[in-house]
Amino acid sequence: MSTMPGLSPINVVSYESGVCNIGPEEIARRRRVGHAGLIVSLALFGLLVAFAAPHWMRLALVLTAGGSASGYLQAWFHFCAGFGSSGVYNFGPVGTVQQVVDPAARARDRLKSLEIGLASLAIGLATGIGAALLPIR
Repeated sequence: MSTMPGLSPINVVSYESGVCNIGPEEIARRRRVGHAGLIVSLALFGLLVAFAAPHWMRLALVLTAGGSASGYLQAWFHFCAGFGSSGVYNFGPVGTVQQVVDPAARARDRLKSLEIGLASLAIGLATGIGAALLPIR
């Protein structure tokens, strides 16, 4: 599978503040969240269109698409926004975490978490607004 230059996910195998705070098991978990959110988004959109719900109701996709985007972005960047906000990281089994003790590293992690959160919100908003504006009856 080839990707465009510059669009490959990062390849870090240990904690790096503001860059990578989760290992393979946590990455797979975030990817599953992305898949689930995408499936729910598509099903919700299909139901809203099938039942001729008012277009404004399609704004509900902001939540499901934003959640999906969050999962995919966290998997792509190998960075859990929740962990970054909480000052922890995990490269072992799901459910185990280690504390980030360096205040500067914690600050970089919080910034990365904010970036992922804002990007997820933007994707969710674009999806929800776009769906609401579609003329499908």
